[in-house]
Amino acid sequence: MVEDDSEIGRLVGDFLRREGFELTLAPDAKAMDEALARARPDLLILDLMLPGEDGLSICRRLRADDSLPILMLTAKSDEIDRVVGLEMGADDYLTKPFGPRELLARVRALLRRAQAAPNRPASRRFAFDRFVLDLDARGFEPAERGHEPGHGPGLEPRLEPIALTSAEFDLLACFAQHPRRVLTRDQLLDWTHGRNADPYDRSIDMLVSRLRKKLDAAGASADFIATVRNGGYLFKAEVRRLS
Repeated sequence: MVEDDSEIGRLVGDFLRREGFELTLAPDAKAMDEALARARPDLLILDLMLPGEDGLSICRRLRADDSLPILMLTAKSDEIDRVVGLEMGADDYLTKPFGPRELLARVRALLRRAQAAPNRPASRRFAFDRFVLDLDARGFEPAERGHEPGHGPGLEPRLEPIALTSAEFDLLACFAQHPRRVLTRDQLLDWTHGRNADPYDRSIDMLVSRLRKKLDAAGASADFIATVRNGGYLFKAEVRRLS
């Protein structure tokens, strides 16, 4: 549950736990991202009005590459707000103040719908700029835009892969799965090195430098990895998940 009102978060958390659910409370987008990096929940209860990144922006960002059920929770009751929330990808919408039993009914209904949906695994192929990244095949290839005989428009991979070391590939995979978000060095170390990560390890900086050079040599249209002072790194490319 992403909710900056600690009292509402406590009341909802206590109620849902009594009903047998496990709940993690995050006060803002940053805390939510950290929680999602640790484990994927079955459902997200998302407040609309939040400090920093608001609920609509969070919903749009998550919906771009995830089918996680989202229940939008907000004090706004205007129809336009409900419509915008649903168009951004929310699965349901509940206006404050609400009764706990109605919240419980909506949570259970969303979970039933999610369980009944076909279990189609999300694609692990990503496209950005002139490249296609395949996590399952551990392949990284340049791609062409346009029409090919017998194919529709879109990205068509060439046959020549781009040579990346295992560490460089893992780093690029982290960036592709978390685009346009500031990722700290500790996060990148944890995701690429796991439990073997050393908190004082500066290898991420060297990996980023090498990856930048290889993307540039492969014909990237821009330097997509930005250094954020006292923050970490941000992957600026527009990434889309391929079917």
